[in-house]
Amino acid sequence: MVAVKDLNDRSREILRHVVETYLETGDPVGSRFLSRHLPLSLSAASIRNVMSDLEALGLLFSPHTSAGRVPTEAGLRMFVDGLLEIGDLSEEERRSIERQVAGQHKSVEDVLGEATKMLSGLAHAAGFVLAPKYDAALKHLEFVPVDRERALVVIVTEGGEVENRVIEVPKGLPPSALVEATNYLNARLRGKTFEEAKAILASEMETQRAELNEITARIVSSGLASWSGSKTTQTDDPLSKSLIVHGRSRLLEDVHAMEDLERVRLLFDDLENKRDLVQLLGLAQQADGVRIFIGSENKLFSLSGSSLVVSPYMDKQQHVVGVLGVIGPTRLNYARVIPMVDFTAKLVGRLIN
Repeated sequence: MVAVKDLNDRSREILRHVVETYLETGDPVGSRFLSRHLPLSLSAASIRNVMSDLEALGLLFSPHTSAGRVPTEAGLRMFVDGLLEIGDLSEEERRSIERQVAGQHKSVEDVLGEATKMLSGLAHAAGFVLAPKYDAALKHLEFVPVDRERALVVIVTEGGEVENRVIEVPKGLPPSALVEATNYLNARLRGKTFEEAKAILASEMETQRAELNEITARIVSSGLASWSGSKTTQTDDPLSKSLIVHGRSRLLEDVHAMEDLERVRLLFDDLENKRDLVQLLGLAQQADGVRIFIGSENKLFSLSGSSLVVSPYMDKQQHVVGVLGVIGPTRLNYARVIPMVDFTAKLVGRLIN
């Protein structure tokens, strides 16, 4: 694939102006327009030749019969990676975001909800956050045999939420071992949050293991691993994540044609498919800073032609605990959205700690 360094100065400047104009207006960009606005002294004919070369490289294309060009996904990617001049938020913008997201006496859920609303409003797209399910107090836990090698862990919170996980158990396990594990957990963890329960068990499994026989101890440990926020659960299991999306209606604000409306409809369908979206955002948790997914670069949004600008946020131990960002058309204002997402992720990380 062609890289920015493979283009000469003239081609880079023309590509930059085509993309910036398209992101601003949404319309194809013609050579006559560029000849009036480029800092270079070039005729419309010379610009058309360069644009034809960029089209041959797969960076521009002509929609319908228009004489103008718009960037391809490859052209957008080259622009974002090598030509984009990312701005910075003003002090007033930072203070405004802090006022809206922070406030006083807000819960973690309130902070995350305000962050998604704010991102949606400022980016004119849908704002989202993918977060761990924050702790509700536990009401009841139970191990239920499924077959000779599996058991169901049933977790009920005081808020009435129920989650079920299947774990492997030793073949031929006596029913009494599951009853003992159930009693052990309920006696210690009722009324505790998941995080409190994890800390209690981590300590007790070391100091009081003698109270349990070896098989029962293994069951308790397996049950704990199935819902306590292990790396696998946090990253891969949608049930361990809470997805908040605000501002879907903003995706309809810039719809000009039926094909645009169809793309937005497909994006709405994508946003309803929580499992796939969570798995995609799990990739962003492995990144250091902002990541950008453009169009068909990710399978989930290949049909709707959408972009994501996402950033992980961290706890005070600098562990990634969630992801936030915006979803919108590929014609996002990347120069503005990228620093906005980056600042908000850092702000949320501070507030939840």
